[in-house]
Amino acid sequence: MYEAIVIGGGPGGYVAAIRLSQLGKKVAIVEKEEFGGTCTNKGCIPTKAMLTASHLFTEINEKAKKFGILVDNVSYDLSLIMKHMQKSVTMSRKGIEFLMKKNKIEVFKDKAILKDKNTILLEKSGQEIEGENIILAHGSVPVVFPPFDQIEGIWTSDDVFKMEKMPESILIIGGGVIGVEFATFFSSFGIDVTIVELAEHILPNEDSDVAEEIKKALKKNKVKIIEGEKVEGVEKKGEKYIAKVAGKEIEVEKVLLAVGRRPNISEDIKGLGIEIERGVKTDKRMRTNIDNIYAIGDIRGQIMLAHVAMYEGIVAAHNIAGEEIEMDYRAVPSIIFSNPEVASVGKREKEVDREKVNIYKFPVSANGRARTMEERLGFAKVIEEKETGKVLGVTIVSANATDMIMEGVLGVKYEMVTEKIAEAIHPHPTLTETLLGAFEGNWAIHI
Repeated sequence: MYEAIVIGGGPGGYVAAIRLSQLGKKVAIVEKEEFGGTCTNKGCIPTKAMLTASHLFTEINEKAKKFGILVDNVSYDLSLIMKHMQKSVTMSRKGIEFLMKKNKIEVFKDKAILKDKNTILLEKSGQEIEGENIILAHGSVPVVFPPFDQIEGIWTSDDVFKMEKMPESILIIGGGVIGVEFATFFSSFGIDVTIVELAEHILPNEDSDVAEEIKKALKKNKVKIIEGEKVEGVEKKGEKYIAKVAGKEIEVEKVLLAVGRRPNISEDIKGLGIEIERGVKTDKRMRTNIDNIYAIGDIRGQIMLAHVAMYEGIVAAHNIAGEEIEMDYRAVPSIIFSNPEVASVGKREKEVDREKVNIYKFPVSANGRARTMEERLGFAKVIEEKETGKVLGVTIVSANATDMIMEGVLGVKYEMVTEKIAEAIHPHPTLTETLLGAFEGNWAIHI
């Protein structure tokens, strides 16, 4: 009998397995497809590989001449972009497979079916394996709903990674993270893009000022953005799709449904009596209502981010090993690889009582390094608790925002005082000085 069996080799699952092995446990992991889960195979890694190509294409077209670099007849080859994407995915998979061997984790490439709280049937081989503890890390699948599930050829994010030629035009249903990232990719190459978002603005989880900056960037690439409306219907006519939005018809070559993902909860999980609320319900130690079964990552249906799944895997592993560790979700960074990028952590402006906080913003346009990079759009925003001076939230819209947010993560997690962060000497000239300007608050030097 194994001391722990992990079902699912995505970010949460493989990290949990490794940490359990590091803690001296005998571990097995069951993965029915490829290691890395959604993140490596159908999410983070392939998307960012494609966006790296599109960002470079934009840089060359928009900035090269300004920098004195003369490049003629710039074009792109989609097959090579996709080759780069696939190479990135393959290297990530192989890296995880290597870590399984290094940490002496027994791997079963099969589909796991829960027979009882300790027994797993491997569907292909018919073998049964037993574990003292089981971690559910089944991940998620794209949300598809009527009428779109009845229309031939409607894309989800999974389908974009299989495309062999660029569409001339595309309608993206959903202006959240997935929709905005794909709009950024396609529009960078001159594709006619329309986004339809049901909420009052794109990136509805972020503040409206963030959405406004990203809208400016997308509209510069001629992206049409329709907010506060839904797609009333889609009809396929020959090689085209006709979508009805706000009483008007939009004709496009492709339609991408990008309204998020849902937990992948199989019938065996339901049959075992595991409590489900939106996703599999757990306590802060990642334990379900069955005391030896844990759940981590997207299957919980909560914060569906790879880095959250990873840390949930670590917390589950330590609790299985007898330690009492709880998840702390106060300082979870959210990152969006638009152009410019978006990153945020902690409270958003829309979530706080304006009477109890100070809100400081510093524009990217006032940053010296940004000027050398020909960057103008964006800002850093800090939300400070008036009574204590503690950092409650940080938002950045800027080139390299996804890398810079860690300063904000540490500030929120460890309840640091903004004045103390501003006392730290920031290197010059760097984009991090945009954050410094926001942390300086009313004492900002460069604005």
